[in-house]
Amino acid sequence: MKTETSHSPNRSAKGPSGKIEPIFDPADIKRIKSMLERNPRNWALFVFGINTAFRASELVLIKIGHVVELREGDSFALREPKTGKYRRVTLNAYAVEAVQRCIAAHPNSQAGASLFWSHKTGRALLAGSLHKIVKGWCEEAGLAGRFGSHTLRKTWGYQQRVQHDEPLSLLTKAFGHSSEAQTLEYLCIQPDELQRLYQNKI
Repeated sequence: MKTETSHSPNRSAKGPSGKIEPIFDPADIKRIKSMLERNPRNWALFVFGINTAFRASELVLIKIGHVVELREGDSFALREPKTGKYRRVTLNAYAVEAVQRCIAAHPNSQAGASLFWSHKTGRALLAGSLHKIVKGWCEEAGLAGRFGSHTLRKTWGYQQRVQHDEPLSLLTKAFGHSSEAQTLEYLCIQPDELQRLYQNKI
């Protein structure tokens, strides 16, 4: 496991101004999961989001028919509104559990229904609403920083890099970034990486 953060993550100091942050501390991820346990849609949305790295604009496009028959290790491709390209994602056990729990609680289990529905309208959740929802979760959990729908995607990348020691080159490819430096900055870990360089004794 890498140790690339020297600050107190998501606790007191805010990150770079204007930047949406990931959830740095795995304990905070567990806290939010526990907090959302009684709301199947919210729990599923959080768990699915941090295990697939889809953008908010992509999450709201997913239909029940896209994922209802998928099992652990299966994958599906979704067209990215931002790039127009298809991105293929393989589902892990947590993502599959999220899908199953979401469908079990869904008010409309038809194949054409949006997987993540609005509690107000019953129709597809809007990306803007998702931003507010994620921000609200983080505030309720007592996290300090700037959060929004991109937090889900960034949390996936940050935890892959820091907790699972996945190579930066793979994450750069997964995010579709032009450079590894862009990925480090995107995940809010570049300053810590640079600081670590000066701790190496020569």
